[in-house]
Amino acid sequence: MSAHTAHTELRLIGKLILEGELHCQTGLHIGAGKGSLEIGGADNPVVKDAFGRPYVPGSSLRGRLRALLEQASGLAVPSELVYLSRRRGQEVRIHQSDRPDDEICLLFGRSAGRLERVEGEPLEGGVATPARLTVYDAPLDPDSITPQMRENLDDELTEVKSENAIDRITSQANPRTLERVPAGARFKVRFVVDILCEEDKALPARLAEGLRLLEDDTLGGGGSRGSGRVSFANLRLVWRPRSFYAAGAPEQELLAGADVAALQATLSAPDFPSRLTA
Repeated sequence: MSAHTAHTELRLIGKLILEGELHCQTGLHIGAGKGSLEIGGADNPVVKDAFGRPYVPGSSLRGRLRALLEQASGLAVPSELVYLSRRRGQEVRIHQSDRPDDEICLLFGRSAGRLERVEGEPLEGGVATPARLTVYDAPLDPDSITPQMRENLDDELTEVKSENAIDRITSQANPRTLERVPAGARFKVRFVVDILCEEDKALPARLAEGLRLLEDDTLGGGGSRGSGRVSFANLRLVWRPRSFYAAGAPEQELLAGADVAALQATLSAPDFPSRLTA
């Protein structure tokens, strides 16, 4: 846990900007929902922007990082989870606590108000905490879909994976199709971490931990069936102090052309907090 207390004062010190590439090691499926089903199309289409290009929604990437960090921290247990939605068959549970030093809540934010716990007494959240982490939508790099790849795709930018579910009693097959962005595609990612107090300088290391966990996990749907393996590359880390915004001071490049391991080493170094000056 962090050194935050209930009396920690928040005032912008600066922003850490992390940009880079998300590489698809296998096909990636982030669903668009049933509302976008087209005649003759895949049963499960991927989400696309206004130009018809697949992208990775910031909410999907942010939510997966949060879930992985909650699991790694031992917080994905009933006593630590609250309901965001209790609609039957569509329950949504996330971790939230009222502890001022809870790094998950500090990084991803928390809302005030009464929330029902999955197990135990309701959580009476008295204070809202601003999210330090912002995750932007990640657009597709069109150049990553090569002419050779296009020759074997089912659509201009995507492939269709056919799957079968087998009934264990009757052995009846239930075929389905899954639209995926193909392996080899790249997306441009951008993360921003607001440093609002001295204690916040320990939080970026949790982001690096989440990215490293994700590289050995999956993103999107169909992960247990082979989809969604990703990696991060060409990461660039920049520090923009408060004076950058107030007086046009220069930004400071802390890392360039790096992978997640190098990013984690930088953010976890003992001297890293001292490099983040206003």
